[in-house]
Amino acid sequence: MALDLPNPESRIPDPAPKRFVLCAGEASGDLLGAGLIEQLRARFPDARFAGIGGDAMRAAGFDAWHDAQELAVMGFAEILAHLPRLLKLRSAFRKRVLDWKPDAFIGIDAPDFNLGVERWLKQRGVSTVHYVSPSVWAWREKRAEKIGQSADRVLCLFPMEPPIYARHGVDARFVGHPLADTMPLDPDRDAARAEFGLPADAPVLALLPGSRLGEIARLGKPFLEAAARVAREIPTLQVLVPAANAACRQAIERLLADPGLAATSLHLLDGRARTAMVAADVVLLASGTATLEAMLAKRPMVVGYRIAPLTYAIVKGLGMLKVDRYALPNVLAGADLAPELMQADCTPDRLAEAVLGWFRNPDSMASLQARYRGIHLELRQDASSRAAEAVAGLIASPTPNNQPG
Repeated sequence: MALDLPNPESRIPDPAPKRFVLCAGEASGDLLGAGLIEQLRARFPDARFAGIGGDAMRAAGFDAWHDAQELAVMGFAEILAHLPRLLKLRSAFRKRVLDWKPDAFIGIDAPDFNLGVERWLKQRGVSTVHYVSPSVWAWREKRAEKIGQSADRVLCLFPMEPPIYARHGVDARFVGHPLADTMPLDPDRDAARAEFGLPADAPVLALLPGSRLGEIARLGKPFLEAAARVAREIPTLQVLVPAANAACRQAIERLLADPGLAATSLHLLDGRARTAMVAADVVLLASGTATLEAMLAKRPMVVGYRIAPLTYAIVKGLGMLKVDRYALPNVLAGADLAPELMQADCTPDRLAEAVLGWFRNPDSMASLQARYRGIHLELRQDASSRAAEAVAGLIASPTPNNQPG
């Protein structure tokens, strides 16, 4: 009896390796991209990754057609100066993406650049993902609909974001926040203080007036004046001031030339903001992502912020701002866990009084730990793995919207 052996020439060929184009425009996006590449490779071992990224993505096996620094332009004047170059780069980049025929394009943050590229590619049949939602929960919610015209799927870092997109018919998935994955649930304050040579029992204030020169110009002096006021009530106070970069350090040093601001036991640091927050009893900081880090460090905080008065009047007058709370810990908790002092309220006296309020109430500081830990656990979702799963699910069953237009 003859055996019915399979004909080797009739075998179904192995599918072509998956191709993913990623585009990250700054250091935080580069780290997100590296984590996503590692998790996508775990699912697609032969996959190829290319696009725009930085050193972390290269180390993960990424073919960088352009470096992420080529997109890292901040400020209106700087953008105008670089606009011809950026437009030329965008045109060449999106054509190269289309010619490479990827299974998916993943824009990581950098919405001013990525959303336009995503929309152009989506209209030509490429599956598109936008990783890190713009703050639609805070202002201009209707942007969610336009983002959906660019991205087949939006990957959100915060749980309150997908319901907003759902109201506009956009597929958005909560994947968790990578900072919550990397920061420990129980930070080691003693180790952080030892790193700075601080006594374990010293009262410590971390002061972060922002990572941009404009923020330091608006917030540096009132923050430092507030620290001086706190030091007058707590003479043994140690103040840690991390500078994000050399330019920020120089700006802070110019402010400290005022003898009244330099009178406290102040330590000006090169970077190490996260360690400074862990070492502190209380953190005084500008509104922004740093508030999330302070919460994950489980530290009581006071949040201050100022923008140009005309800008604030326009944003408020046009109803573009949709929230009463600005600091991420308060938004995530739906409660006023951290004092917020904005615009006219952001004065040295009010900032100092809010900081002293924490130092005077150690029981309140202790009770905050449980609230922050609960939010930390909610955000700790293994973000890179969940993001990769969302991308894999999209290319397994692409939506009908991303057909050639």
